[in-house]
Amino acid sequence: MAEESGSNAAAATESTPVEGSTPGMSSMRRIIQILATGEVALPLGLVVIMLVLIMPMPPWMLDIALALSITFSVLILMVVVFIRKALEFNTFPMVLLIATLLRLALNLASTRLILSDGHEGPSAAGRVIEAFGGFIMGGNFVVGIIVFSILVLVNFLVITKGATRIAEVTARFTLDAMPGKQMAIDADLSAGLIDENEARRRRQETQQESDFFGAMDGASKFVRGDAIAGIIITLINIIGGMIVGMAQGGLSFGEAADTYTRLTVGDGLVSQIPALIVSVAAGLMVSKGGLTDTAEAALFTQFSRYPRALGMSALLATGVGLLPGMPILPFLGLAAASGLGAWWVMKRDQKAAQEEVLRQSMPVPAGSPGAPVAEVPISEALRIDLVRLELGYGLLSLINDAHSQRLTDQIKALRRALATDMGFIMPPVRIQDNMQLTANAYRIYIKELEAGGGELRPNRLLVMDPRGQEISLPGEKTREPTFGLQAMWIDQTRREEALFRGYTVVDPPTVITTHLTETIKDHMAELLSYGETQKLLDKLDPDEQKLVADLIPSQIALSGVQRVLQTLLAERVSIRDLPTILEGIAEAAAVTRNLTMITEHVRTRLARQITDMNTDDEGVLTIVSLSAAWENAFIEALAGQGDERQLSMAPSKLQEFIVTLRQTFERFAAQGQSPVLLTSPMIRPYVRSIVERFRPMTVVMSQNEIYPRARIKTIGQV
Repeated sequence: MAEESGSNAAAATESTPVEGSTPGMSSMRRIIQILATGEVALPLGLVVIMLVLIMPMPPWMLDIALALSITFSVLILMVVVFIRKALEFNTFPMVLLIATLLRLALNLASTRLILSDGHEGPSAAGRVIEAFGGFIMGGNFVVGIIVFSILVLVNFLVITKGATRIAEVTARFTLDAMPGKQMAIDADLSAGLIDENEARRRRQETQQESDFFGAMDGASKFVRGDAIAGIIITLINIIGGMIVGMAQGGLSFGEAADTYTRLTVGDGLVSQIPALIVSVAAGLMVSKGGLTDTAEAALFTQFSRYPRALGMSALLATGVGLLPGMPILPFLGLAAASGLGAWWVMKRDQKAAQEEVLRQSMPVPAGSPGAPVAEVPISEALRIDLVRLELGYGLLSLINDAHSQRLTDQIKALRRALATDMGFIMPPVRIQDNMQLTANAYRIYIKELEAGGGELRPNRLLVMDPRGQEISLPGEKTREPTFGLQAMWIDQTRREEALFRGYTVVDPPTVITTHLTETIKDHMAELLSYGETQKLLDKLDPDEQKLVADLIPSQIALSGVQRVLQTLLAERVSIRDLPTILEGIAEAAAVTRNLTMITEHVRTRLARQITDMNTDDEGVLTIVSLSAAWENAFIEALAGQGDERQLSMAPSKLQEFIVTLRQTFERFAAQGQSPVLLTSPMIRPYVRSIVERFRPMTVVMSQNEIYPRARIKTIGQV
C-alpha cells in the first residue's frame, strides 16, 4: 500500500505544474527551446522574407534589415575565401537563393517607402539609404547616378557574366568526367590500392561534386537576374518617385529630382553592393577548380613560386616611374616591394635546395618513411589470379550500386557457403573492369584461363520456366549462361507477375554469382593446391593432429593426401569431414599405395554422406544399375596390375556404352528424374572417367557407397 501511494504521489507531482508557473509560461518556455535549437530558424526566416514582400516596413526596421543584408553578404564572401574545396560549402546555391530573395524583398520594401513617403525628405526610407545616397552623391545626383550605373555594369557584364559561363562549363565537364572517375575508382579498388570504404567515400564525393556544380549552373542565374531587377527597380523609383512627388507631394521638378534621385541611388547602392559581394563570392566559388587549399594560401604559394616574375615586375615599375611627368614615389615603392619579394623567394628556394641535397647525401634507414621504395621483384609478374571476374563497363553498377545487394556481398556469401558445404576454402575473387569486353559482358577466369562468361542486362531481371515451357511475358529472349536454359530478360516492374506465374526470377548479380559458383565447383580440384592442403591440415583440432603426425609422411606423402582430396572434389564430394577422410586414408595406406584404391576406400567411409547428398526430397536414393553384361565387359577390359591398371576397351564398344548410357539418362531426365549410376567397386573409377566426359553431372556410385539404412529405388538398367 505504501509503495502504491508513493507511486501515485510521484505521478501527481509529475502532472502538476511547478508552483508559480502557468500554462502560458510553459508554452513560452517550449517555444524558446525550439528557437534555441535552430530547428525552425530557416523556415521562420523565409516566412519573414515573405511577409516583407507583402507588408510595409517602418524605416528603422528597414535599416536593421539592410545592415543584416550587407553583413550576410560579407560573411558569404569570407567563407568562400577560407574554404579549401568547393564541396566544403555545398549549400552555397541555396544560400545564394536566400540572399537574392532577401535583397529583392528589401528592394520592394524600400521602394514602397520611397514612393509613399519620399516627398518628406531624404530620410524617408531610413538612415542607411540616406547615408549611402549622401556619401556617394556628394551633393550632386548626376555623380550618384553615374557611380551607381558603373557598379551595376561591373556586376552585370563582368562578374556575373563570367561566373555564369564558368559555372556552365564546369557543370558540363564535371558531368562528362563522372564515368571516367567512377572507372578509375573501381580500377584502384580492384588493384587493391584502396579499400571498399575509401572507394565508397570517393564515389560519394564524385556524386556530390556533380550535384554541386550542376546546382551552381542554375544558381548563377539568380545573380544575373538580381542585377537586371536592380536596374529596373532603380528606373521605377526615379521616374515613379518624381511623378508621385510632383503630382501628390507638391514638389517642384528640381526638388523631386534631387530628393528621389538621392533616395533611389542610396537604395540602389545598398542593394547593389551586397549583390556585388555575393557575385564575387559566386565567381570565386566556381573558379576554385582543382584547388585543395584556401584561396589566399594558394595565391601566395603560386605567386611566390616564380621569383623572376617578381623581379621583372619590379624592373617594369621602376621604368614606368622614371617616365617624364609620372609620380615616381608610388612606382618606386611598388618596385622596392616586388624586388624584396623576389630576393626573399630566391633565398628560400636556395635554402630548400641545400637541405634537399644534404638529406639525400645522408643514409636513410630502410624502415623509415623517407627510405626509397624497393623495386618490385620480377617474380611478382609471375603471380597469377586464381579466380578473376572481368566486367564490361556497363556492369560496373553491379559493384557501385549501394541500394541493392552488391555483387561483392554475394561473392563473400558464396565463399562462406562453399566452406560450409564442401569444406573447400575458395580463394579471393579479383574483380576488375575490362574495356575490351562489350558493355554488358563478363568473363570468369580460373588461373588466368577463361572458364566461363556471358552477357547481362543490368536494369532487368532474368526469368526462367522450371517446367521448360515457353515464357509468355514480353521481353528479350536469351539463354541462361550457367546451364544454357531458355530464359528471358524482362522489365523489373514485371517481377510480381512473373512470380505469380511460377517462373524463376533472378537479378543480374545472382546470375553472375550462380555462374561463378558452378565454375568454382567444376575447378575445385584444380584450385586445391599443396599449400591449401597444408592449411586444411593445420586447422584441424589438436586431438586430430596426432592422426596427421602418424599418417604424414610415414604412410603417405602430403601430395598423396592432396591427390585424394582433389579426386573427391572433382566429383563434388565434400571434404569438410577431414578426420574421417584421414582415417580412411590411414586404413587403406596400410594395405596399398595405389591412390585410386585409397580414394575408393575413403568414399566407402563417406557412404552416409555420399548417399545423403544424392537422395531426393523424400529421402529416396534413385539409381540406375549397370547390367551384368557391361560389368563383365569393363572387368575384362582392365589391363595391368596395381598402379599400372587401366581401362583398355575397344573404341566401338566404348562408343556403344556411351550411346546407351546417354539415351537412358536423357529419357529419365525428360521425366524430371536425376538418378545415380550404380556399379561394382572395382570398375567405378573407370566408369566415372568415361561418364564425366559427356555427362559430368551424372553421379557414379558403387555398392559399397550406399548407406545400409538408405531407402533405394531402382528405376532402370544400362
